[in-house]
Amino acid sequence: MFWRMILRTLVRQKSKLLMIAFTVILGVSLSTAMMNVMLGVGDKVNRELKVYGANITVRHKDAALMNDLYGLSEGLGVNDKFLHEEDVLKLKSIFWGFNILDFAPMLDGKVIVSNGKGQIIKDAQLVGTWPEKHAQLPTGEILDTGLKALRNWWNYDLKGEWLNENDDDFVMLGSLFAEQNNIKPGDALKLLNNSREKVVVVKGIYTDGGQADNQILCTLKTAQELLDLNNKVSLIEVSALTTPDNDLARKAAQDPRSLSPDEYETWYCTAYVSAICHQIQEVVRDGVAKPMRQVAESEGTILNKTTLLMILITVLSSIGSALAISNLITASVIERSQELGLLKALGAYNWQISLLVLAEVMLTGLCGGVLGYFLGIGFAQIIGQTVFGSYIEIAQMVILIVGIILFLVTLFGSIPAIRYLMALKPTEVLHGK
Repeated sequence: MFWRMILRTLVRQKSKLLMIAFTVILGVSLSTAMMNVMLGVGDKVNRELKVYGANITVRHKDAALMNDLYGLSEGLGVNDKFLHEEDVLKLKSIFWGFNILDFAPMLDGKVIVSNGKGQIIKDAQLVGTWPEKHAQLPTGEILDTGLKALRNWWNYDLKGEWLNENDDDFVMLGSLFAEQNNIKPGDALKLLNNSREKVVVVKGIYTDGGQADNQILCTLKTAQELLDLNNKVSLIEVSALTTPDNDLARKAAQDPRSLSPDEYETWYCTAYVSAICHQIQEVVRDGVAKPMRQVAESEGTILNKTTLLMILITVLSSIGSALAISNLITASVIERSQELGLLKALGAYNWQISLLVLAEVMLTGLCGGVLGYFLGIGFAQIIGQTVFGSYIEIAQMVILIVGIILFLVTLFGSIPAIRYLMALKPTEVLHGK
């Protein structure tokens, strides 16, 4: 009898129940999409932010100390201590090696620059690096990295071309240096350092927006030969996917030795920027890895705000669905007031009638929720493709969360109608009052 009454209600009230189902579909689909994006967006947001450069720098410990004390830049002129080029590829061997996306070693020094006619232009800062690097690691993994991946924004105003891995006879110039000295792609320059000299051709002119606009960029091999610093590098720039800092990460950043064994294990096995820096120092001899705090903290702030935005949208959509369902259920109950009043007059208890209404709404909500869930997965993929250019991984836990949200939304949306039912007087409604 109970299910027969529900079936008849579904047939007679199909228009209002369809509206309830449609409201549930909209709410559940939006909640499903937002939660899947929220749970799968972390790495994707971090990857998008990596186009703005490195978030970790590695220097020799003496150079890092001079930089901290006196604000001196890395490289020549600070001290005669350098890192070893052969240690650079070891960055991919750390526990969080897969989180290290790109890196590039740097070696800088002063050279005298003259044009093709032998006229001295000026002293300039020469920076050697890996423009591109293709290597096979001992694990068998194929690696492609280099400064080109770290300086994506140079492509927007690049005149000419990027250096390739073996372009030892070519250089790139910063836009400010090229403009001041009237140099364009294809011009020949002579670089001189003490008794060492090398003729190179300008392959490209880039715009950095910082001090790099006044530098000359060459391959690391060229810089090492000119500066007589074989196998040496001044600095390593690293771009890594990191987890936003919390109290544990901040405590570890002060002194990892202050952590308890359990805290240390949790910190070491989480991709905090301080944990990655600690592991880098374990493989780079005499190296000190430090996060670029402004970049690292900005990434964490943006990720947290993005997550907060997703949660806020989910909450607001749930509240909106509850309000809409409340209005629809109340309207449906008012329309059926004589039928429900008759049930009361025949001896039905308030809880029995309330259970009947709730069962009808829950059944409708369940059907709408299932359809809304699959629709939400589609919305999540559209967001992933549109914003991040990749698919969003579906989180199984979202099913449970959506189920709980659907139950609570339907329950709270039914409260006004239940209250109306409790106050319903059979004598009044049966007499048309």
